[in-house]
Amino acid sequence: MINRALEPYLLETLADSPAVALLGPRQVGKTTLALEASNKRAGAYIYLDLESETDLQKLASPALFLQGQLDKLVIIDEVHRYPALFPQLRGLIDQARRESRRQGLYLLLGSASLDLLKQAGESLAGRVRYLELTPFSPGELPEADQSKLWLRGGFPESFLASSHRKSFQWRRDFIRSYIERDVNQFAPRLAVHNLRALWTMLAHQNAGLLNLASLARSLGVDQRTVGNYLQLLEDFLLVRRLPAWHRHPTKRLVRAPKTYIRDTGLLHALLGLETHEQLLGHPILGASWEGFVVESITNALNARAQPYFYRAASGAEADLLLEWESGERWLIEIKHSLSPKLARGFHSACNDLKPSRQFVVTPSSDSWPLNEDTAAVSLPTALKLVGEAN
Repeated sequence: MINRALEPYLLETLADSPAVALLGPRQVGKTTLALEASNKRAGAYIYLDLESETDLQKLASPALFLQGQLDKLVIIDEVHRYPALFPQLRGLIDQARRESRRQGLYLLLGSASLDLLKQAGESLAGRVRYLELTPFSPGELPEADQSKLWLRGGFPESFLASSHRKSFQWRRDFIRSYIERDVNQFAPRLAVHNLRALWTMLAHQNAGLLNLASLARSLGVDQRTVGNYLQLLEDFLLVRRLPAWHRHPTKRLVRAPKTYIRDTGLLHALLGLETHEQLLGHPILGASWEGFVVESITNALNARAQPYFYRAASGAEADLLLEWESGERWLIEIKHSLSPKLARGFHSACNDLKPSRQFVVTPSSDSWPLNEDTAAVSLPTALKLVGEAN
């Protein structure tokens, strides 16, 4: 059993809020985490899976059934399948509040669709806290597993598979089922073959600037349609748009975001890369490592810092800029090299932004100074620095 870093925060949030929505892609481990956390907290709980006909029948009259469960934590899995439930939950939460029961009433598990977010946001505003469960991250695993995590990604079934072949096949099946099942559920009129093509295009352009016009031409659709497809992949927490930092008073800056396939295991499956040898010989290598580091660091942040990238027309650039609420800025370069060289663009970015901290993240397990201002660090060291700043 791999302990999830989110578990203590989930328990803390359940102790402070009447309802918690635990969101994440399918198969990321939401149900396992919910049941593990519920077994560790005081009090009884019940579990309802809305993919089960038996459990759906229990909610045929939701107010009547849930009225008798106000003394328990009610875990509702696949809650996005029953959007009409949200108004009922609102009334039950308000009733419990009047009776001085204000914490730990409902734990809602969903696949982070736009549909779920809209329903919960409209009906449970002020009553629900949102948490995101990501695939396994480097901070949750031994450092020796970093290379395996990068190749296979962090979905539990993929990471824990008995061989690279079985892991790769699981990810290919996962991609197909997401397209055929989940997308069809939330956007039944969508041309799923176009969505699959866009997902693959984004994999080939991982860590590249988003160009909706170019993608639209390649797919033979309009830019609005591509934007809708991309938004859907983001809502499923499968793709990340990293915004450009563009508040310099005198520099002409790039404004288009970068896009990343959030889980590198899915990235490699979309590109047909099953082994480390195939990855190391593929042109996506550097962009894959960049995405792995960006996702790992971004997931380790809390609300005190916002991630961006920086790129100026003059050539100044940095792969990752962290802007802390204190006003501090960190500049991070990402290199898949054991002897990284600082490019002129990174030096120029440091001159532009005057960061309080700057470093280069490499796949090495060691850290060493590159000059008096910049160090090369391992990914675990970078995550430790972020954790200390949080």
